[in-house]
Amino acid sequence: MKVYIIVPSINPLVNLRNLVNQSDNCLKIIVVDEGNGDIRKLNDKLLSKIPHEYYGPKERERWFKDRFGTRYGKYLAVIPEKCHAETSFGFLKAYEDNADVIIEIDDDVHVSETFVREHIDNLFNPRGVSVNTEEGWYNTMENLYLNTNHKIFPRGHPYDLSCRREKYAWTDIDKTTVLNMGLWKGHPDLDAITILHHGGLDGRCGIQSQGCKRKRVIPDFKTYFALCSMNTSFLRKIVPSYYQLYMNHMNVDRFDDIWSGVFLKRIADHLGDGLSIGKPLCTHAKRERNVFKDLEKEIMGLEMNEVIWKISSECEFYSKTYADCYLELCDSIEKFGGKWLRKPWQLKFWKDQTEKMRRWIDIIDQIS
Repeated sequence: MKVYIIVPSINPLVNLRNLVNQSDNCLKIIVVDEGNGDIRKLNDKLLSKIPHEYYGPKERERWFKDRFGTRYGKYLAVIPEKCHAETSFGFLKAYEDNADVIIEIDDDVHVSETFVREHIDNLFNPRGVSVNTEEGWYNTMENLYLNTNHKIFPRGHPYDLSCRREKYAWTDIDKTTVLNMGLWKGHPDLDAITILHHGGLDGRCGIQSQGCKRKRVIPDFKTYFALCSMNTSFLRKIVPSYYQLYMNHMNVDRFDDIWSGVFLKRIADHLGDGLSIGKPLCTHAKRERNVFKDLEKEIMGLEMNEVIWKISSECEFYSKTYADCYLELCDSIEKFGGKWLRKPWQLKFWKDQTEKMRRWIDIIDQIS
């Protein structure tokens, strides 16, 4: 099985040391970086036993030139600059190379020796539990043992109280999935407001995950969840509908995985596919960071985050492929966006997004 691991990073990849012993699959690492030669030399040593490639701004530009010639500029512009959503490029590379499974991992998430195996198992082993809620949202923090009795919700979970009632119905289920979101020990994925509320002036707070309750949870039809991409695996076939959007745009950032996850969940529901949450459990050793910068990046998207899932729920799908459904999604965002997005700049933001989402499909068509 061909497995590609995509890492967006500007740091030494000490978190991937345990991958050396996971050679039972054909493994390659794609590092999406900013082209720093000194960091690459360090990573060459750390990854010396694993095939790996680097794609900074120059390599990405060359890749698009080779495939689109003089027209490359408008397609290169689909990939944002200097933000986490650059990882979309890694997805394109893995898709073009016909990877069977694509894994995305952040550079502060330390993997175990069974990391790859557990991701593959959760994708293809059908046994699990399904969770359903009439409120429309499942709280992924519910599946963690936290060191607090307070209700905690992840980054990207709507603030609307109707989405936070946590009235869940559980059912045993046999279903393979097209995406698996692994969870964490250590720092869970929280938004800046929650971190500040709990005293995390350095971007971290005292809330810690001590383990996972269930190894494989599958949210039911139209049950959304905050998809955090720092430890996820997925099948090649979903890449056409899993563009991480154009972030660091109009002062909006840090919703790339959240909103792309909402869109993917809606399309997968339509196509009869599942998404899972659970193992592998990785250690998130979050670095110190400026929580106020994170807050600035999140604040402009918070109002839209309350309604994006509602727009997604109204989308009309008739197609039978991820690519065609993604184009229908673009049409529906434009059709229903005005009902939920009240501010002109928000409509402009999503006009820009749908333009790039359609070009994403053009790129997919070119490399298929």
